[in-house]
Amino acid sequence: MVAFGALLLVGLPQLQAQDYRLPDMGSSADTLMTTGAEARLGQAFMRRVRESLPVLDDPLLTDYIESLGNTLVAADRDATGRFNFFVIDQSVINAFAGPGGNIGVYAGLILAAETESELAAVMAHEIAHVTQRHLLRALEDQSKMTVPTMALMVAAAILGAQVSGDAGAAAMVGVQAAALQRRINFTRENEHEADRLGITTLAKAGFDPYAMAGFFERLSKSSRVYENNAPEFLRTHPVNANRIAEALARADDFGARQRPDSLRFQLARAALRERSYKRPEQAVAHFRDTLREGRHRNAVAEHYGYALALTRAGRFDDARAALATAMQSHSSLPEFIVLDARLDLEQGQVERAVRNLEQAVDLSPGHWPLRVAYAEALMKANRPAPAIDELTAVARLRPGNPMLYDKLEQAAFRAGNQGATHRFRAEKLYAEGDREPAIRQLEIALRQRDLPYHEAARIQARLETWKEEEREAKRKDKRGEKP
Repeated sequence: MVAFGALLLVGLPQLQAQDYRLPDMGSSADTLMTTGAEARLGQAFMRRVRESLPVLDDPLLTDYIESLGNTLVAADRDATGRFNFFVIDQSVINAFAGPGGNIGVYAGLILAAETESELAAVMAHEIAHVTQRHLLRALEDQSKMTVPTMALMVAAAILGAQVSGDAGAAAMVGVQAAALQRRINFTRENEHEADRLGITTLAKAGFDPYAMAGFFERLSKSSRVYENNAPEFLRTHPVNANRIAEALARADDFGARQRPDSLRFQLARAALRERSYKRPEQAVAHFRDTLREGRHRNAVAEHYGYALALTRAGRFDDARAALATAMQSHSSLPEFIVLDARLDLEQGQVERAVRNLEQAVDLSPGHWPLRVAYAEALMKANRPAPAIDELTAVARLRPGNPMLYDKLEQAAFRAGNQGATHRFRAEKLYAEGDREPAIRQLEIALRQRDLPYHEAARIQARLETWKEEEREAKRKDKRGEKP
């Protein structure tokens, strides 16, 4: 079982997210690992992230954080390759960077950021850790290990507990893991480098370059109240007066840039705030009070959060009224269209939901959250075949997304297509890093009766590719080759 693929930060109860840094050990990290090996390490990383942390698969929130992340990546001259931005549904105030360009942002950080520039500042910092290969530098002296062994050792170092059912394997790497943990702790050089490059990216992307220093200073002041429960960001990104001063000096090179927060930022915060309450009644009370007392930054977003809370509480008519207020001047926003359709579905107006979402997709065919919502409405209307078409189109644009393959599996099952059911289940398993069970699912799919020739050929080609990957991985593991 492959362990956490060099996990940098994990917000677990006792071993909270930690951002590990290591200075350059004197050789190029670029030669440590092939692109393919780093991708496999990234897959192992995401598999363990999903097993250990509540990754939020909400399409609208994911689309927002991806959009913000990609804006920053486009402004970073060193950024190459694939980046994957995702949200973790925990109140931890932190973010982390992992192998393969995987960058996680905790819901608590989004809620703690007072401006979109502050959120962008932390994300730009993490992007810099990726572009400067800080993780690979930390793993440089482990280059003779295979990917699974390296991943298991780093997992043991970070989690401090068993990460697989193989207790013996975990015990064997225990001593090495402890040594690695000491080596990959925070280093001032990497943190300052990530600050410096992150502020440059922030400014080039049009955000306020002073936001990073401002966020650091505000959290530092608040930590005096937190005492032993300081925000995780301060534990994993140690901040002192010199670091704040250096960040301010770097921002001075660009000057202040006032950038209004986007409405999508405010809507994302409202949605996460609503989710933060365990009981819908608590969420309803929160938004009712903030609206009545005027304690909010954006009235549109606050009404949206109120509508979400009322929907979860089953007060659909009240939710429609709150949503109508939010939609008065922004009726075409996907967040509002999706919630309006959700209310239709809750109140049995399935065809209306399908019709409105179909029109929205026609107007914005590239907006994948709308297409996912449309597919879900089609499923409610007992029309799984067109739902499969929609989800397949999205999956082509977003390959390797387990959530999409899970929905495709459900739609194929509803359609009575056993071959496709097993194929989509296989794709979901493969995307999660479970190659062997994914291979078995494809083999089952090929045994289904009445499997169309073109479908069988597609499955067979996929099966051969995965089997060759598995054989190659086992050969390297047996020879003890470096990644």
